[in-house]
Formats: sequence, C-alpha cells, structure tokens
Amino acid sequence: MPKLTVSGLKAYYFTENGLIRAVDGINFKLSEGESLGIVGESACGKSTLGAALMQSMQLPGRIVEGSITLSGDDITKMSSSEFDRKARWKRIAMVFQGAMNALDPVYTVESQLREILVEHHFEGKIDQKIAESLQQVGLDLSVAKRYPHELSGGMKQRVVIAMALLLDPDVLIADEPTTALDMLVQSQIISLLKKLQREKGITIVLITHDLALVSQITEKIGIMYAGELVEFSSTRDIYKNPRHPYTQALIEAIPRLRTKDKKIHFVKGSPPSLLNPPRGCRFYDRCIHAMDVCKRSPPEFETETGYVRCWLYEGSRENPQP
Repeated sequence: MPKLTVSGLKAYYFTENGLIRAVDGINFKLSEGESLGIVGESACGKSTLGAALMQSMQLPGRIVEGSITLSGDDITKMSSSEFDRKARWKRIAMVFQGAMNALDPVYTVESQLREILVEHHFEGKIDQKIAESLQQVGLDLSVAKRYPHELSGGMKQRVVIAMALLLDPDVLIADEPTTALDMLVQSQIISLLKKLQREKGITIVLITHDLALVSQITEKIGIMYAGELVEFSSTRDIYKNPRHPYTQALIEAIPRLRTKDKKIHFVKGSPPSLLNPPRGCRFYDRCIHAMDVCKRSPPEFETETGYVRCWLYEGSRENPQP
C-alpha cells in the first residue's frame, strides 16, 4: 500500500475577483521512504499543494475535490479537530517556507518544542525528547535556551525541521527549506534531509523552484505548471529523458560550468494567470511545439516511470522525444 496517494486534488481560492485554480487536478503516489520533488516557477501552485496536503489552507482557499490518502486513510474526510488529533505532526508534518515566520520570537526554542509535545499528550520524557530532536538535526543542546533572534538562518531552519520531526511523522513536506540560505548552509540542510530519510525511512515531499537541487535528494520529480503536474517521473528519467516541453526548457535553463555553450537559457514568456487559465494546455502560448490539438486539455499519457500531459505523445507508448 502506498504511504501517500493524491488523487484528482483540486484546491481553489474563492476571491472577489474570481476563482483562482491554484491546484487543479493533481495525481501521484509515494511509497514508504520515497522522496518527491515538486518543481516549478513561482506562483504555479507549489506552496498551495503543500498547504493542501497539510490541511492548512487559509480562507478564502479550500480543497474542492479529490483525495489525500495516508496509508489508506483519506485525510480530506477528517474534520479539523480529528486531523489535528490523529494526523498533524504525528503522521504528516511540514517545514514551512521562511523559518523565522514559523518560530515565535518571544519564546525559547525549548518552550516551543515543549508546547508541541504537551498539546499532543506525549507520554515519554519531554526533556529527553527535546534533546534528542535537537541532536538529530545537528544542534547543540544550548540552542534550546535561546530565542529565535539569537540563531543564524541555518540554525533556525534546523530547529523548524526538528519541530516537524518531533512526533516521528511518516511524511514530511518541506516547502523551500533552503530559501535565503547561503550555498554552504543549503548543502548542509539537504544533507540533513537525506540523512533523516535514510535513517528514519521518512517519505519526503520537497517543494522548490530549483530543479538542480532536487536531484540531490529525490527519487521522483513532479513538474508543476499553472496548477497542474505536467510531468511526473523518476528523477533519472526527468534528467535523461525529459518529455514535456516545459520540463525540457527547465532542464536547458540549468547553468552548467563544464560546457562550451556560455549562453544563458531561460523559459520565454510568463505563466498564465491562475485566475483565468487558458483552455487546453496551459503551456500553449510558450511552447515551441504548440499544435491546434493543444487547445484541448491533454490527458495523462503513461511513461515507463510516471506520466506526461502533452499531446505530442498521443498514441505512442514509447513516448519518443519531440
């Protein structure tokens, strides 16, 4: 049985200006211990997907359709109180974007960790659990007595990860966990996530705009564009055989040091508004392979390790490169 299954998930924002289709029909499955990178440009719906998985969307947003199943239990059918009691932090937890915003500036690290354990009726030795949690993310025990403003960016990020892992969840969602950190600290955080995945068997969903970053930690990648997953496959397949034109453009835009081509590549144009996305393929206006059939919404064509939403592969099981 998959550890995490997302089927036909739609999460919209009901605004005065209209309906924002931030997450519009997402499908994927992850087994225990697998890791998935959700990659795409800003405002493509990545963070909304993370919030939907955690049942933490704020009004005017809400899940309108689909299911999120944790080891056979559909958490979208749980009430807020039931989810808080049975799943939040215990079975699924999240490292939110912007570590400083996730920490209360007027309480010490120890106080904030203790609150989580008390609220969830932790039955073990709380002081020992706090010490173990800080140690597993590579922090000295003295950090427990400090306030957030006394910590560096990397230390704050490690504290947030320790909070997310405090109750040993099965699934960890990490939303841009290395944003605003320097390259050395980014590497340390990624190494930490890899270590925790290997030692604790956690299923990880890593949300990022950095396609090069996810290759270091994830076995699978989902390419998100304008609220949809346009391609879902193994990390190796995404890099070696990218199928969707958007995926190909993202791969081409990754800077390379050892190459004769010194030209900077980028994806031309801008993503469509999620308030009024175009009918059919949402990448149509930016795609060099656009055809008349692309004005109809493409189905999901199966590949060897996932699927691709592109009319170029209609009627082809081998999915050749365009």
